[in-house]
Amino acid sequence: MAAQGRRTPSRLGDWPFARRVSVRSLILTLLVAAILASALAIISTSHLTRVQYARLQKLENQRDALQTEWGRLLLEESTWSSPARIESLSTERLEMRVPGVDEVKVIHP
Repeated sequence: MAAQGRRTPSRLGDWPFARRVSVRSLILTLLVAAILASALAIISTSHLTRVQYARLQKLENQRDALQTEWGRLLLEESTWSSPARIESLSTERLEMRVPGVDEVKVIHP
Protein backbone atom coordinates (compact mmCIF):
# COMPACT_ATOMS: atom_id res chain seq x y z
CA MET A 1 0.00 0.00 0.00
CA ALA A 2 2.85 2.34 0.61
CA ALA A 3 3.82 2.03 -3.08
CA GLN A 4 0.46 3.29 -4.24
CA GLY A 5 0.78 6.77 -2.65
CA ARG A 6 4.26 7.38 -3.99
CA ARG A 7 5.19 8.39 -7.46
CA THR A 8 7.76 6.50 -9.36
CA PRO A 9 11.07 8.30 -9.92
CA SER A 10 10.52 8.40 -13.69
CA ARG A 11 7.14 10.13 -13.30
CA LEU A 12 8.50 12.52 -10.68
CA GLY A 13 11.40 13.54 -12.91
CA ASP A 14 9.27 13.91 -16.05
CA TRP A 15 6.62 16.17 -14.61
CA PRO A 16 8.70 19.34 -13.83
CA PHE A 17 10.57 18.98 -17.12
CA ALA A 18 7.32 18.70 -19.06
CA ARG A 19 5.97 21.75 -17.25
CA ARG A 20 9.15 23.70 -17.95
CA VAL A 21 8.98 22.85 -21.66
CA SER A 22 5.37 23.93 -21.94
CA VAL A 23 6.07 27.23 -20.15
CA ARG A 24 9.09 27.83 -22.37
CA SER A 25 7.14 27.00 -25.49
CA LEU A 26 4.30 29.26 -24.33
CA ILE A 27 6.72 32.14 -23.73
CA LEU A 28 8.40 31.49 -27.08
CA THR A 29 5.03 31.43 -28.84
CA LEU A 30 4.02 34.70 -27.19
CA LEU A 31 7.32 36.33 -28.15
CA VAL A 32 6.99 35.20 -31.76
CA ALA A 33 3.41 36.52 -31.85
CA ALA A 34 4.57 39.84 -30.38
CA ILE A 35 7.36 40.09 -32.96
CA LEU A 36 4.93 39.38 -35.81
CA ALA A 37 2.44 41.94 -34.48
CA SER A 38 5.21 44.50 -34.19
CA ALA A 39 6.41 43.78 -37.74
CA LEU A 40 2.87 44.14 -39.11
CA ALA A 41 2.43 47.43 -37.23
CA ILE A 42 5.69 48.76 -38.70
CA ILE A 43 4.65 47.75 -42.21
CA SER A 44 1.23 49.35 -41.79
CA THR A 45 2.71 52.55 -40.39
CA SER A 46 5.26 52.77 -43.19
CA HIS A 47 2.55 52.33 -45.80
CA LEU A 48 0.32 54.98 -44.22
CA THR A 49 3.27 57.36 -44.01
CA ARG A 50 3.98 56.93 -47.72
CA VAL A 51 0.32 57.44 -48.62
CA GLN A 52 0.09 60.58 -46.50
CA TYR A 53 3.36 61.93 -47.93
CA ALA A 54 2.06 61.45 -51.48
CA ARG A 55 -1.12 63.26 -50.49
CA LEU A 56 0.96 66.07 -48.99
CA GLN A 57 2.90 66.43 -52.25
CA LYS A 58 -0.34 66.68 -54.26
CA LEU A 59 -1.74 69.30 -51.88
CA GLU A 60 1.48 71.34 -52.04
CA ASN A 61 1.36 71.27 -55.85
CA GLN A 62 -2.28 72.38 -55.74
CA ARG A 63 -1.38 75.17 -53.28
CA ASP A 64 1.40 76.39 -55.61
CA ALA A 65 -0.96 76.39 -58.60
CA LEU A 66 -3.58 78.33 -56.63
CA GLN A 67 -1.00 80.88 -55.47
CA THR A 68 0.10 81.38 -59.08
CA GLU A 69 -3.49 81.89 -60.18
CA TRP A 70 -4.12 84.30 -57.29
CA GLY A 71 -1.12 86.40 -58.31
CA ARG A 72 -2.33 86.46 -61.91
CA LEU A 73 -5.82 87.53 -60.78
CA LEU A 74 -4.39 90.33 -58.62
CA LEU A 75 -2.40 91.58 -61.58
CA GLU A 76 -5.48 91.45 -63.79
CA GLU A 77 -7.52 93.34 -61.18
CA SER A 78 -4.92 96.08 -60.91
CA THR A 79 -4.85 96.37 -64.68
CA TRP A 80 -8.64 96.68 -64.99
CA SER A 81 -8.93 99.18 -62.14
CA SER A 82 -6.05 101.50 -63.02
CA PRO A 83 -7.00 105.20 -62.85
CA ALA A 84 -5.79 105.87 -66.41
CA ARG A 85 -8.03 103.11 -67.79
CA ILE A 86 -11.03 104.34 -65.79
CA GLU A 87 -10.50 107.89 -67.07
CA SER A 88 -10.20 106.80 -70.71
CA LEU A 89 -13.34 104.62 -70.47
CA SER A 90 -15.34 107.41 -68.84
CA THR A 91 -14.28 109.81 -71.60
CA GLU A 92 -15.00 107.38 -74.46
CA ARG A 93 -18.16 105.59 -73.32
CA LEU A 94 -19.84 108.12 -71.04
CA GLU A 95 -18.53 111.28 -72.72
CA MET A 96 -17.37 112.61 -69.38
CA ARG A 97 -14.68 115.27 -69.08
CA VAL A 98 -12.74 117.08 -66.43
CA PRO A 99 -14.55 120.36 -65.59
CA GLY A 100 -12.82 123.63 -66.36
CA VAL A 101 -11.84 126.14 -63.69
CA ASP A 102 -14.75 128.44 -64.48
CA GLU A 103 -17.22 125.49 -64.16
CA VAL A 104 -16.18 124.61 -60.60
CA LYS A 105 -18.24 126.20 -57.82
CA VAL A 106 -17.01 126.20 -54.25
CA ILE A 107 -19.70 126.15 -51.58
CA HIS A 108 -18.74 127.45 -48.16
CA PRO A 109 -20.71 126.32 -45.13
